[in-house]
Amino acid sequence: MSTVLISIVILVAVLIIGVPIPFAFLASTLTIILLGGYDYSFLVPYGYTEAGSIIIVAVPLFILAGAVMEKGGIGEALVNFADLLVGRIKGGLGAVMIIACAFFGAISGSGLATLSCIGSIMLPRMYAAGYPRGVSSALISSASLLGLLIPPSINMILYAFVGGQSVLACFLATIIPGIILMVLLSGTNIFLLRNNEDIVVRPKTEMKVYIRHAGVTLKKAIPAIISPVIMLGGIYSGIMTPTEAAAVAVIYSIPVGWIIYKGINVQTMKECFVYAGTTAGAVLIMLFSVMILSRLYVMEDVPGMILDTLLSISDNKVILVIFINVFLILIGMIMDDTSAILLTTPIMVPVITALGINPVHYAALMAINLGLGCVTPPCAPFLYFGSRVGGAPVSEMLKPTLWFILCAWLPTLMIVTYIPGISLFLPSLFGYV
Repeated sequence: MSTVLISIVILVAVLIIGVPIPFAFLASTLTIILLGGYDYSFLVPYGYTEAGSIIIVAVPLFILAGAVMEKGGIGEALVNFADLLVGRIKGGLGAVMIIACAFFGAISGSGLATLSCIGSIMLPRMYAAGYPRGVSSALISSASLLGLLIPPSINMILYAFVGGQSVLACFLATIIPGIILMVLLSGTNIFLLRNNEDIVVRPKTEMKVYIRHAGVTLKKAIPAIISPVIMLGGIYSGIMTPTEAAAVAVIYSIPVGWIIYKGINVQTMKECFVYAGTTAGAVLIMLFSVMILSRLYVMEDVPGMILDTLLSISDNKVILVIFINVFLILIGMIMDDTSAILLTTPIMVPVITALGINPVHYAALMAINLGLGCVTPPCAPFLYFGSRVGGAPVSEMLKPTLWFILCAWLPTLMIVTYIPGISLFLPSLFGYV
């Protein structure tokens, strides 16, 4: 146990001094190997084999697809389509942004890509319409994390792989929680802005003019909307694996961004490939280290120690689930979502299984908790990134962020935690539970 504690202290220490997360994981892994006297000759091939799984090929492909869609103008088409649905009510542009984040998150699977793409498109529109900077920037910080819940999510692929679960089951488990969160974020935003007299609402137009505009907007948006339909339809129907769906997303998005929306050229394609390659490389280094680390944790019986500690505090399942939720929120506050999933999954899956919690249900809990941690002060990495994208001081974002946490994130977490059927309904419908 002392070896594990030392490795965790080293992990936290090197993160604090600014060592990149992949190398921080590697440092923690090497600490256990050296102090525990383990033979690395069987651990390195194990990590290499696990990181080389065909499922992991989906990660760089989804990253590339998200980068192409961000540069290619697909986000703009999705925003215009969402504006067509709910853009004519006070606070409606906030709902437009949330819906656009959900669509784009379903395509890219990345919260940061969603925030930078949809934020750069929507926030100037909202500011021009009189929306407060603090509320708008706080909203995009939360809404961009819908990529954790709306499939296909890169993080759900990583969780399913590391946790030994069905990728499709994890995708299905997060759909209804994602919709609940979307509705609550939209309702909270409208409530916060209900008395704001500075907001300019798009005037009503004649039905004939509106129908003509709707037809033009929908026609432009169809190529963008087709992408998630193809991917999700292919995955859920069993025609494509997640890896194949990711490849189809790349093949589809390049001509759409290049020919239809004209946002892609040779230079931007080069930037997309470089971004996807460097991001995927960092993820693979983390995955390699984490797979070795997970094997060492099992050999050191870390899950058993955590389970014994929890049971020594209480044997009430309700109380234990609260402890697990708080633990995940704290992890989400200090790490990005991908790193947090890779670190906690090999430790927590045996623990929650022993407590009688379905690992597919836990996938939804983990996604909500980590998303909540990413916007919870004082660390709140997405809050600070949203501040940079929106040009709003963090001090102006804190109050609306607390409203979104109290009225959207926490209710969603409580509903999903204590009504497991919310997340397990679709997986059971497809025969995965």
